[in-house]
Amino acid sequence: MASTQQRPVALVTGAARRVGATIVRTLHAAGYDLALHARNSYAEQEALAQELEARRPDSTLTLQAELGDADCLPDLVDAVLARFGHLDALVNNASAFYPTPLATVTPSQWDELFAANARAPLFLAQAAAPHLAGRNGAIVNLVDIYAERPLPRHSVYCMAKAALAMLTRALAQELAPLVRVNGVAPGAVLWPEAGKDYADQQELIARTPLARPGTPDDVAGAVLWLLRDARYVTGQIIRVDGGRSLSM
Repeated sequence: MASTQQRPVALVTGAARRVGATIVRTLHAAGYDLALHARNSYAEQEALAQELEARRPDSTLTLQAELGDADCLPDLVDAVLARFGHLDALVNNASAFYPTPLATVTPSQWDELFAANARAPLFLAQAAAPHLAGRNGAIVNLVDIYAERPLPRHSVYCMAKAALAMLTRALAQELAPLVRVNGVAPGAVLWPEAGKDYADQQELIARTPLARPGTPDDVAGAVLWLLRDARYVTGQIIRVDGGRSLSM
């Protein structure tokens, strides 16, 4: 078995639950050591870390931070380096999502959605880039198919994800050739916890060529491919949406 210094290390934000937890499990099974970031889901984060440690001891680090606080973002990278000695991958998975109808949207909602979906990925990339460059590392940003086609009543979220998509392409140019930067844009994979009703979900699936929702494993597989295998791919956003974007 590879030593801690030999194994690749990934920092995953929003890692405790839902798609983030599946990304973590997938990367861990592929041989990565993991720094798991969470904001509030401490119990889920600790349970996931214990699960992974049972499979391979000395392979995880848990981190808590409010990503809206840009001053704390370099500290996350520093903690990873102190624990593992290097960093090979950054997965910007953490996100904020809720409706912002024009009649009621507030400046604080704008600030929160842009901080979570665009500003935090930028400044985490800034902190991580010198260390990733030394390892020919990679960044994967979790974008959204709504970065290109707006979701009604969610204008600020869509704008923030569009900013993240542009950031992905811009950093791919700026950090080449030492760091690759790509994105994954999921379609209907997990419904929002405060989400649409069943009829809306069925209508969405009916407009998806593969005629089913995706799974977190579908997204995690794309993330792993971009980090580990796609050595000649940068500046791309892979749609993992069952073809749904073809009919949007």
